[in-house]
Amino acid sequence: MKRLLFTLIPLLLFAVPAFAQDEAPAMTPEDVMFVVNNTWMLVSAFLVFVMHLGFALLESGLTRAKNTVNVLFKNVCIVAIGVMTYALCGFNLMYPGADFAGGYFGFAGFGIGTDEAGVTSAYNVGYTYWTDFIFQAMFAATAATIVSGAVAERVKLHSFLIFSVIYVSTVYPIVGMWKWGYGWLHDAGFHDFAGSTIVHSVGGWAALAGVMVLGPRIGKYSGKKIYPIMGHSLPLATTGMFLLWLGWFGFNGGSVLSADPAIVSFVFVTTTLSGCAGLLVAGATSWIVQKKPDLTMVLNGALAGLVGVTAGADVVTPMESIIIGAIAGVLVVFAVIGIDRVKLDDPVGAISVHLVCGVWGTLAVGIFGDGKSIVAQLTGIAAVGVFCFVSSWVIFFVLSKTLGLRVPEDEELRGLDLGEHGQEAYAGFQIFTTN
Repeated sequence: MKRLLFTLIPLLLFAVPAFAQDEAPAMTPEDVMFVVNNTWMLVSAFLVFVMHLGFALLESGLTRAKNTVNVLFKNVCIVAIGVMTYALCGFNLMYPGADFAGGYFGFAGFGIGTDEAGVTSAYNVGYTYWTDFIFQAMFAATAATIVSGAVAERVKLHSFLIFSVIYVSTVYPIVGMWKWGYGWLHDAGFHDFAGSTIVHSVGGWAALAGVMVLGPRIGKYSGKKIYPIMGHSLPLATTGMFLLWLGWFGFNGGSVLSADPAIVSFVFVTTTLSGCAGLLVAGATSWIVQKKPDLTMVLNGALAGLVGVTAGADVVTPMESIIIGAIAGVLVVFAVIGIDRVKLDDPVGAISVHLVCGVWGTLAVGIFGDGKSIVAQLTGIAAVGVFCFVSSWVIFFVLSKTLGLRVPEDEELRGLDLGEHGQEAYAGFQIFTTN
């Protein structure tokens, strides 16, 4: 028996690889690159998915403890809403596969699925159709997440979720088609590499409309005075910022739409340098203006730099990315202060980070990007701004007049965790206050 085993084992060791080699055809260099590109795009999708955890922690940390469950609930649901609506109609609105209505609108039908051509889509043949969908779906959910923080602590949960469904399923993909679906903005020469306008300002315009329709939180403003309402956990907010920064490597790096080592590594560098510049300059600016170094400004400064470079991370030089991030760092500080002074209550600074710095970053492409038209950039900024602000304002206004948009005063004072959910984020902890 032993002799038989010693005879069979070597034969099996040689026979199995030989059999496998005969059965499986050798991979060509093109096959290998397809696998590599597809794997990198999936990793990028995973990284963008992690950004939703970052948003959840940042927003909950910058708001009060009594609203933590509500903030987390919204952020959790938005991921599912974004992916589901994108599968139902958003993907085919954004990538209709043909020129409809002069590049302004197109729809390829409900649901998702490949055509006769095989597993790849008509837009991206370097990886599978399914990878294309899941990567783009992560972006779609991000646009609604931006709105969540701006309207936090006083919006009715069901009304916000309805807004998210409508906005993500229709408004975002239509705007996205204008550029990324080879629509009229693409033909006009508008450049937005990873979404300073198509994602961030789309969310920022909706955040502005929501804040205007909702009004400020109780106790935020009285006469000409502004009363700060502090967030309950800066450690949570800081963790959220770093998770967002981590996710940005997939957000921008994945927007290369391949695993090309030269351009992916280049985008990593410009993205990181701009984020660092935004962080440091926002910290210095807040220290000068407010006489104290403000951690929340530093956190938003890093995000401002990342938002700012997102439109041109592939076409600006590393030194130019530092300038873009530095200017974004200054802008975000003065935007937060200025927006507060005109009594627009944004608890997390979403309008300042995503709208103001999204507009700046898109404009910066026309200033620094070699051969990019500043007129085309301004056209894209204006068109997206008008369409998104008007659409979101109408949705919020209709909701306010029908289902109601704002929670009752007693519920707002008590906290949305108990009022909307009957739960506490920190059950069992007693908070002591002194007069």
